[in-house]
Amino acid sequence: MFEGEVTGIGGVKASFKFRDAGGRDLSGGRNEVKAQTALEAIGLVVGAVSGQGLPTVDAVGYRVVHPGAKLDRHQRITEEVLKDLEEAVVFAPLHDPAVIEVIKDMMVKFPGVVHYACFDTVFHQTMSEAATTYPIPMEYRERGVRRYGFHGLSCESIVRQLRAEKELSFPKRMVIAHLGSGCSVTALVDGCSIDTTMGLTPTGGVVMGTRPGDLDPGLVLYLLRQMKGDQVAALEKMLNHDAGMVALSGMLNDMKAVREAVVKGDAQASLAVEIFTRSVKKALGGFIALMGGIDAVVFAGGIGEHDTRSRPEILAGMDDLGISVNSELNGAGGDAVRQISASDSVTAVLVVPAKEDWMIAMHVHRMAQSAK
Repeated sequence: MFEGEVTGIGGVKASFKFRDAGGRDLSGGRNEVKAQTALEAIGLVVGAVSGQGLPTVDAVGYRVVHPGAKLDRHQRITEEVLKDLEEAVVFAPLHDPAVIEVIKDMMVKFPGVVHYACFDTVFHQTMSEAATTYPIPMEYRERGVRRYGFHGLSCESIVRQLRAEKELSFPKRMVIAHLGSGCSVTALVDGCSIDTTMGLTPTGGVVMGTRPGDLDPGLVLYLLRQMKGDQVAALEKMLNHDAGMVALSGMLNDMKAVREAVVKGDAQASLAVEIFTRSVKKALGGFIALMGGIDAVVFAGGIGEHDTRSRPEILAGMDDLGISVNSELNGAGGDAVRQISASDSVTAVLVVPAKEDWMIAMHVHRMAQSAK
């Protein structure tokens, strides 16, 4: 098995890592690379996996955020599927165009293999009609306007990891807080999604790095009326790139840097963190009420897994609900499933790595085997 990643795409310094199963670096010493676009990044990946002595590529899988109204399962990419994905761009203009560009490029580079799309929304299809329906006129609901939910591949990977943990009893009622640049909170019963904070698009829900989460619809109309020129494009850019933590803190999208600013007494950074953790706390509390209790809180994603301050801040004041954190366990690192709840905590508090790439590989393998 081989694994790798390109990070910092579009930034000043991008990083490229490629390792074999033993952790041996196969990147050729090119840790700092040029990757201003997704196509440049995927070019690095193609070069790496096409290296001498490596296995032949048999299939390619892609994480696609939004499938649109027509696609409802992970599936092989055909010309018809590509057309449906292009129609779905209206729902996810921040995510889908880039992945469609990468898909088309990779289908040219690997014309003899099968390509598969894995969707972030599929896991949430267990949500009820009451959870997915917006209170808007039927004509829009019939066009596919509903709550889809996202970070499904992350949630599915967490469920699989917890089912495999022999030392932990699988939680019946669980909330997963996937906190990274994008953030969502999902309620699960028996491992199935029953509700989640993101809706039609990945812009809604809790406060995120560059996205605001839920807003008063009247505020959106107010902002639209204030925009100059192409109002829709300007508002779309603001809500996807210039809102959330970056707007509150006045800093780049980097929780570590924001935390350092808080320590130095930066009032804007402090307010940003308070608003962020408050929004996640409110979502968690709502889902506890919806499920009639909770057996486990799971933190995942870049912030959820690595920011030792966000976890106890989100759970602060929940002792009476049977949720408390062991500060020593919370401060300890690790890359595997770990429990950080206090010994007297009725609810388990867990940190679980989000393994979206792992889930994509599993789905691609399953679909490729079924096609034989």
